[in-house]
Amino acid sequence: MDVHASLRFLRMSPRKVRLVVDAIRGLSVTAAETKLNFLPKLAAQPVHKLLRSAMANADHNFHLKPETLFVKTIVADGGPTLKRSRPRAFGRAAPIRKRTTHITLVLSDEKPVAKAKKSKKVIKTVATKKSVKAPKSEANA
Repeated sequence: MDVHASLRFLRMSPRKVRLVVDAIRGLSVTAAETKLNFLPKLAAQPVHKLLRSAMANADHNFHLKPETLFVKTIVADGGPTLKRSRPRAFGRAAPIRKRTTHITLVLSDEKPVAKAKKSKKVIKTVATKKSVKAPKSEANA
């Protein structure tokens, strides 16, 4: 059973939120909650609040115990950008982009399967021998 929760229009850059989101992807809910409590990033607080909301959804709507849940997917996508400007020298204006983030979280009671890493193909190149002429020295010329 999948349990969904989402947070929209978070006034924080998606790049900063993805650092936190990547840290808890695939973990159990209790391990993710512990990690978010001690993560020294400002984005950890709204992600932790979203995780607790998803846990409450699972308990209230589907009667699932939080101890059995895992973070199946969590995605931080970009939302709309507020465009502002800042005055600069010689009467110019520089753009300021105030970014927002949409976070989508899916919890599942099935343990996620670890993806197999793709093997890197090693391409061997064979060096060919080219006939190299000796440089002419000034004495022979």
